Amino acid sequence: MATNALVPVFDGHNDVLLRLSRSGSKTAAHDFLQEGSTGHLDLPRARAGGFAGGLFAVYVPSSTTGTGSDGKPEPLAPPLAEAQAAALELVSLLARMERVSDGGLKICRTGGDIRGAIAAGALAAVLHVEGAEMIDPDLNMLDVLHQAGLRSIGPVWSRSNIFGHGVPFRFPSSPDLGPGLTEAGKALVRACNELRIMVDLSHLNEQGFWDVAALSDAPLVASHSNVHALTPHSRNLTDRQLDAIRDSDGLVGVNFGTMFIRADGTKNPDTKLEELVRHIDYLVDRIGLDRVGLGSDYDGTTVPNDLRDASRLPALVATLRDKGYDDEAVRKICSENWIRVLEKTWGA
Repeated sequence: MATNALVPVFDGHNDVLLRLSRSGSKTAAHDFLQEGSTGHLDLPRARAGGFAGGLFAVYVPSSTTGTGSDGKPEPLAPPLAEAQAAALELVSLLARMERVSDGGLKICRTGGDIRGAIAAGALAAVLHVEGAEMIDPDLNMLDVLHQAGLRSIGPVWSRSNIFGHGVPFRFPSSPDLGPGLTEAGKALVRACNELRIMVDLSHLNEQGFWDVAALSDAPLVASHSNVHALTPHSRNLTDRQLDAIRDSDGLVGVNFGTMFIRADGTKNPDTKLEELVRHIDYLVDRIGLDRVGLGSDYDGTTVPNDLRDASRLPALVATLRDKGYDDEAVRKICSENWIRVLEKTWGA
């Protein structure tokens, strides 16, 4: 029987660190502890909606634009020194958020950390890198970030860097755009396997996806991606990619971004939650209930009005229940599947 209690949500992706950094506030860490009227995520709104934790992205925006492999404009990766300075600012911000939260937020390095934080009512934050531009070819910075708590990394964002080629934002389009991982990228994947850092497939083009699949001994995970067969956006996953994730016992975190869930691929916040749930339905049918999670992309994309901030997550839970998902299935999709795949990847 369904209950009225909040269902804990462990989420595969948010960009709150970048939003707070861009605000220019000298008290950004404290600002996260106050309920805001802008953005999607802060601690009060997380608690109000059952947002219990997730992957907190360190992402360095592009400052210049070039030409992609398809001849169209593509953002260029920032140079190493610029990326390292910006990334360290965001990693420091997350550390300060933990420090000033008085136990309200905990940086988690193991599955036990996540479970313990959620049980204690603390927000379970996992340090994630989206686009590895801050990591040097010798991977020295990878070791430093791992010691700081890094447990998940996307080798690329939707641009090229020394590790590989991200899939550009195209609609309608196949994700098969350009070459995949470089030799440096393959070395990065091997190093992440050794360190038990999850390799995130979201933002990789299709060839890069298959390069990771051929190299990695960990479950294949796309932290915030959707179904290409329903919304033919280049960022979404083909059935063949989904089958590989299923066969590796991995996971897909469903992105709330309207451009990735609507059949017309538009950034339209007037989008019904049923559009999001049809992607969940498809994934459950294709890869199995135990391999589907959430990857909201909060503070990083346009989301449906009904999910306009983290306090609104119960509306998605209600929609899932209306569509026939029982309490066990809802718990798996909302948090348990993510914790399972992270524990399997991290070995803890």
